[in-house]
Amino acid sequence: MKTLTTTDALHAFCKEAANHPYVTVDTEFLRERTYYSKLCLIQLAFSGDGESDAVLVDPLAEGLSLAPLYDLFRDETVVKVFHAARQDLEIFWVDAAVFPKPLFDTQVAAMVCGFGDQVGYETLVRKIVKEGIDKSSRFTDWSRRPLSDAQKTYALADVTHLRQVYEFLAADLERSGRSHWVSEELQVLTDPATYEIQPQEAWRRVKTRTSSGKFMAVVRELAAFREDYAQTNNVPRNRVFKDDALVELASTKPRTTADLGGSRLLLREARKGAIAEGILQAVAKGIDCPPEQHPKVDRSREKMQVNPALADLLRVLLKAKTESAGVAAKLIAPSADLDAIASGQRDVAALTGWRKEVFGEDALRLCNGEIALSAKGQSVKVVAL
Repeated sequence: MKTLTTTDALHAFCKEAANHPYVTVDTEFLRERTYYSKLCLIQLAFSGDGESDAVLVDPLAEGLSLAPLYDLFRDETVVKVFHAARQDLEIFWVDAAVFPKPLFDTQVAAMVCGFGDQVGYETLVRKIVKEGIDKSSRFTDWSRRPLSDAQKTYALADVTHLRQVYEFLAADLERSGRSHWVSEELQVLTDPATYEIQPQEAWRRVKTRTSSGKFMAVVRELAAFREDYAQTNNVPRNRVFKDDALVELASTKPRTTADLGGSRLLLREARKGAIAEGILQAVAKGIDCPPEQHPKVDRSREKMQVNPALADLLRVLLKAKTESAGVAAKLIAPSADLDAIASGQRDVAALTGWRKEVFGEDALRLCNGEIALSAKGQSVKVVAL
């Protein structure tokens, strides 16, 4: 198992990989104690059938630059293959503002090919490659050096088996004419907005029971301070203070450090120093916010007048359509989207793109009373009216 620890060695491998139609990629990282993922290992393999075509790259090695890898990512003649790519792509975007193009995600492709919802890598390897994977090193500390042989073997398997998985799924998509379905799904993964969290928008992630304007103004300022502090100091946002503490602070609206001492949920470290000061400033800013600048909570879905019978019929239709097409149901429409359609909303993903081909067109026809559903044995059929 070759481990690359110099920029020259990485450049040589990437130069050779550029002569192949695709390269498989995976990473190992830590995020428990940081806001941004700490990249600890990169696994690469190009088309072939052995470990000689695969390497481990040690990004922690002194002096090693990932520039050759990023050049390969920009080479659009080579497909970059990942499994469940989102977290990997976030690492590369944060580090170098680069996305691998063209991109292929075997988890997304497997959902389109009928392997179920968010199918795991081990499952695909077992079903397609007919091999098992030793999981014993999955939760080890990838930042410690030297890496054990078991860690290296585990890590390398993430890209060597991925080659066969990719080739199988790519061929399946080509036969079925569904390659463009996967391309549509991957657009969100290569959109910078997917990974950029603006502090002033962080409040939208906080669940509250009230939507009072002044209360939500304080929530917004507290969430913005927490996000900015976490990003600047590279610590998890929950290490600053958790959501339940944030909501408590928005309710009690502390004005002094002494007031913070009365909080039941605030971490001890947050009751002094820069965090305490930031909390008090955020609360004061939220209180002083004029009513016309209060954040507006989107409660439209809560006010939907859902036709429950129609929603049930849409669920039956979705099940029938996805079983017929061999596509994971959740990839087309989560339950909330079905309720939205049943309430009359039409700006949902299930009614656009390839989803409209599979499900959306008949969903609209069902809503308009143009078709009915007929059950016979174990199958459900669409009947024109």
